[in-house]
This record gives sequence, C-alpha cells and structure tokens, in this order.
Amino acid sequence: MREFPIRLEARAAPSRAMLLMSPLLALVLTLGAGLVLFSVLGRDPFEAFRLFFVKPVQDLYGVSELLLKATPLMLCAIGLAVGFRANVWNIGAEGQFMLGAVGATGVALHFQDSASAAVLPLMVVFGALAGALWAAIPAFLKTRFNANEILVSLMLVYVAHLTVSWLVFGPWRDPEGFNFPQTAMFGEAALLPVLVEGMRLNTALLIALSALVAGYLFMQRSHAGFKMRVAGEAPAAARYAGYSTRRAIWIGLLAGGAAAGIAGMTEVAGPMGQLTDKINLGYGFAAIIVAFVGRLDPLGILFASLLMALLFLGGEQAQQYLNLPGSISMVFQGMLLFFLLGSDVLIHYRFRIRRAAAGGAH
Repeated sequence: MREFPIRLEARAAPSRAMLLMSPLLALVLTLGAGLVLFSVLGRDPFEAFRLFFVKPVQDLYGVSELLLKATPLMLCAIGLAVGFRANVWNIGAEGQFMLGAVGATGVALHFQDSASAAVLPLMVVFGALAGALWAAIPAFLKTRFNANEILVSLMLVYVAHLTVSWLVFGPWRDPEGFNFPQTAMFGEAALLPVLVEGMRLNTALLIALSALVAGYLFMQRSHAGFKMRVAGEAPAAARYAGYSTRRAIWIGLLAGGAAAGIAGMTEVAGPMGQLTDKINLGYGFAAIIVAFVGRLDPLGILFASLLMALLFLGGEQAQQYLNLPGSISMVFQGMLLFFLLGSDVLIHYRFRIRRAAAGGAH
C-alpha cells in the first residue's frame, strides 16, 4: 500500500516563544477569516468588522458591558484551568453554572423580605456549594467506576437545564409573573451593588479578579498546585512520587464546579435579578475556549475573557445591525479554537515529506 507522502514528526523542543504567541496568531487568523466570512455573506467586510469588534466598546457604557460579560467567563475559566492542568477534563461548567444559580436563588427567595447584609455572602456560599456538588457527581463516578468525566459532566448539563426548567415552571414560578417561567425578582439585599451608577457592571467583577489571584496563588505558589501540575505534565513522575490521582480528580472537578457555581450566582444576583429558564447563556462552554486561549494562566485568562466577551457583544451587534443570527459569535469562537489548536499542532510537530525509495514504491 502506498504511504501518504506527508507525515507529522514531533519537534525535539517546542518553541516557548511560539507557545506564548500562538493565541495572538490564532486571533489574527480568526479576524482574517472573519473578513472573508462577512464578504461571503454579502456584507461589507470592513463595516461588519467595525460593528462586530469596535462599536460594542466605543463608549464607557460599552466597556462596562464588556467587563460584565467577561466576569462569568473569568470565574468559569479559572476553575476549569485548575483541572485542565492535571488532565482532568471538566466539560460541564455550563451545568455547574446553572446549579450555582439555583443554589443562590434558593437563598434569595428564602430571605426575600430580609435586609440583612449576610444574604449576599450566603448566596455566594450556596452557589459555590451547588456547583461543587454537581461537579462531585463526575468526580465520584470517575474515581469509583472510572467513568469518563468528559461524557458525564457534559450530559449533566442537560439535566441541570431540565432542573432549572422544572423549578421556574413549577414550585419557584412567580405567581405574579403572568405565567412566565421565572422566579420573583430578588430583594435589594440579594442584588450585587453596581460599581458605576447608571451602568450594570457590579461587584461580581471584583469577585472574579479575586478568583484569578486565588487561582494564581494555588497553581503557582502552593504545594497542592505543584502536584496538580506534575500530574498533568508528567503522570509517570507523579505516580513515582506518590501523588494521588484520585485527589487531583476531586480537586480539579470541585474547583471548576465551585467557580462556575459562583459565576451562576453573580448572574442571577446581577444583571438578571431573578432565575429564568434562559439561564443557559453558554458561558460555561465558552470558558473552555477562554481557558485554552489564556494558556491556563490567570493573566492569560483575564485577557482571553475580554476577547470572548467582545465576541458575545459583537454577535448581538451583528444580529441588530447586519441582520445576521446572534449565533455568528459562536462561529468566531469556533474559528478561534480551531486556529489555536492548529497553531499548537505546528508548534509541537513539523511536516516531513517522505522520499520515495529508489526504484519506486509498490
């Protein structure tokens, strides 16, 4: 059988500079592909580019909306990065996000008429606990039965959405909400304070930035974080050193679940102000891309979150002004991930052309 003339050959030492620059290269390629895409769709590519990437942040309100969108992405991504560094693949942050919103909503509804300052901290705690408990399901099944955490965490996303739907259509539905699937609006004590009067940006941003700092300290400055990194980068060395794989799985999944749960809390206690069946906003899935574009590093995740938030806002602008579906932002997200993965392949491997043997191959 004739062999394919081109093969991939592993590089002896991948370029560290290119590892750091590949997200920027992927972004440039995504922008170039976007110009081509808009042309194919019959839109002026440069006007579409302006509407998609410039108009959303041309004023202070737009910048505040960008930070608002980036906040849950930061929270979800930093939690996922903890697990990804140890090769623990939590793909269900979207479901953990929704369960975190459910946990926080339960507290808000229970203290509907309370003015206590303890309501918001309780919502954060219960949001984190709900997200972590949801992530504990794939952690238990992985460590007890060796179930694939990718499939289990992903399928639980749909269970989480059905749970939310049952609550807002049933026991938690607002009796004065004209039969819409939503809870009552939260009381003042259950809403996050805004940072700038007249804008929606709230103190969730400070929570997200604190989570990035905590993630940095855990992953780069703690012994447990070091063991997680070793488990991901050199599994054989981790086993030789006696590091527990089971512990890495539990830490990775619980950290991702707790962070996603807090993100869900900030959404219902922030811009939404209630729980509805539209809580599945896609932040949990987009955070997977954010984590990898940010190279699983807190500072990289900060900038990648801003980029991904801009894609969300650009999709809304494209829907409003270009008569394109809002899902166009998902196309850009997919292209960004595709080009990043392609760049990483070329960083770690090189193309080799096989030379035909003398006398020809048969």
